[in-house]
Amino acid sequence: MKMIEESLKKKKVCVSCGETSFTEDYTRGENICTSCGLVASERITDRGPEWRAFTTEERNARARTGAPMTLTIADRGLSTTIDWRNKDASGRALTSNTRAAIYRMRKWHIRSRLHSSQHRNLGIAMSEMERLSSQLGIPRDVRETSALMYRKALTKKLVRGRSIESVVAASVYLACRIHRIPRRLDEVVAETNVSRKQIGYAVRLIVSQVNIDVPLASAKDLIPRLSSDLFLEGRTVQKATEIIKSAEEKFVTTGKDPGGIAGAALYIAGIIEKDRRTQREIANVSRVTEVTIRNRYKELVRVLGISISVDS
Repeated sequence: MKMIEESLKKKKVCVSCGETSFTEDYTRGENICTSCGLVASERITDRGPEWRAFTTEERNARARTGAPMTLTIADRGLSTTIDWRNKDASGRALTSNTRAAIYRMRKWHIRSRLHSSQHRNLGIAMSEMERLSSQLGIPRDVRETSALMYRKALTKKLVRGRSIESVVAASVYLACRIHRIPRRLDEVVAETNVSRKQIGYAVRLIVSQVNIDVPLASAKDLIPRLSSDLFLEGRTVQKATEIIKSAEEKFVTTGKDPGGIAGAALYIAGIIEKDRRTQREIANVSRVTEVTIRNRYKELVRVLGISISVDS
């Protein structure tokens, strides 16, 4: 409580409207309230670079920093690289004495980068994670989360005695669930060379041993992707989302496959909104059987009391 009170005291409050949201205009050097427009302070310090650049080439040439640190690289992107071309920065060939010195530096540089088995493990794992993430079309922030999860699993020695690919696939799958990215376990399995059983065991192991909070898979996360594949209209998508929300409130979705629930909700919404798709079409994009779609459809209609004039 004391920390919260101290943070509230330090928070800047507008003397005119009492709001706490401000924006900084570095061009004029002013701190402005976003609610009423009052200039709270002026002549603020510009913490940006002292140089100006008008094109991308000028910005890259004048920048004095490299790429940001990332967890998706084994050395976090902080290591250096000695080129194999025996030329200096101006493109001139190196002398024989300099070439011999550079050769020794290059050799010890490589040895220093691969000094431990854990570093070699990370090198293999991060390459596999980059390939799998590219195949699944996963955003950069999800890759960072999956890399952090794998590093924690490696620190706890959960990778020992198991396939690196299975732990990498499990980390990517859990990261997608954390960020609410609609990627199912079967899709991850299809892009790897390990079995579903191995990846499932690795998922349960990471969840139980690594201190992470993984939300339950929800059918609502699959609705945008499935509706896009089925070319459904916006009102149908909204109706399907409302059906899933009502089903979650009545605990109909507990213990059910999210793909089957999402497919059945889209099937019902299509009938109601006159934007119908067949059970086979929905089953193909949902990666479940038509029997599953039919059973979830009948269950949702019965529990939610939805009246549909068209036979299933």
